[in-house]
Amino acid sequence: MDMVSTQDQGLKKPTKERSLKAGDRRFAYLILVPAMTAFMVMVFYPFVDAMSMSFFQFTIYDMEPIFIGFDNFVTILSDPYVLASWVTTAIFVVGTTVLTMTLGLAWALLMHQDFQGRAVFRTMTLLPWILPSTVSAFVWAWMLNGKYGVVNAMLLGAGITDESIQFLSDDIGAMMAIILTRTWISIPLFMSFFLAGLQSMDFQQIEAARLDGAGNLTIVRRLIIPHLGPVFLVTGALGMIGNLQQFDIIYALTGGGPIRSTTVLSIEVFKQAFENWDLGMASTIGVLWVFTLMPLVVFYLRSLFKED
Repeated sequence: MDMVSTQDQGLKKPTKERSLKAGDRRFAYLILVPAMTAFMVMVFYPFVDAMSMSFFQFTIYDMEPIFIGFDNFVTILSDPYVLASWVTTAIFVVGTTVLTMTLGLAWALLMHQDFQGRAVFRTMTLLPWILPSTVSAFVWAWMLNGKYGVVNAMLLGAGITDESIQFLSDDIGAMMAIILTRTWISIPLFMSFFLAGLQSMDFQQIEAARLDGAGNLTIVRRLIIPHLGPVFLVTGALGMIGNLQQFDIIYALTGGGPIRSTTVLSIEVFKQAFENWDLGMASTIGVLWVFTLMPLVVFYLRSLFKED
């Protein structure tokens, strides 16, 4: 009897474990339902709808969409204005990402030093990231204003220039303005990534390098940057993804002007949809925009989740 009872208990235990595992899986799937529902409603369905709309002519003058196949894609890829927006987007994305990573690393190196009030400075560094981006854009628009902007006041007061500079009315000045504004907002995020990487570094190597006579630039180039290599890859990809999707800062500062000099892909989609009222063309640009983002997203996810 005892042997039979022991065998029964041994048979029941795996069954109970299997039932618990099955229950855990069901619970996990149940938790995912709200997130998957939100994804399907807010991301997947609009994307599929935009892809289907890209094969139609659908403007404010059309009573219903007219199927035209790949004509929208042919028109877009042969339109010099739209092609120019790709170039403008590339300039903005590369310029902003490189500048943000450079200044973010420099600020992280400074914030990693031991000095009085470091915690206060670290907290203040987060303010540009906390503020709404539109508010930051309006602040920079006021600072760069050609009539009463503080930047012009400083340049005139220092004798660097004899007359006010119309930053937002000049092609180069407007591009510099949106790059600087986006950089100013993004530096706290990049700084936090680099600071986390610095805190995992063995600083005995740096002390040994200093004893050997290495200067600060040599230490940064030979020790710190190689150590932060994975951080550079992840933050670079993340920064380019975010900059490719940028809209509110550019629209609030320049609206894509002057003369389309800051019209990036996001602004181009907005103009096609809400100024030209051409939903078919806007959807086509949106689809091409997504496929532009996709390689960066794949690279970012692989860098983020790859096994060491």
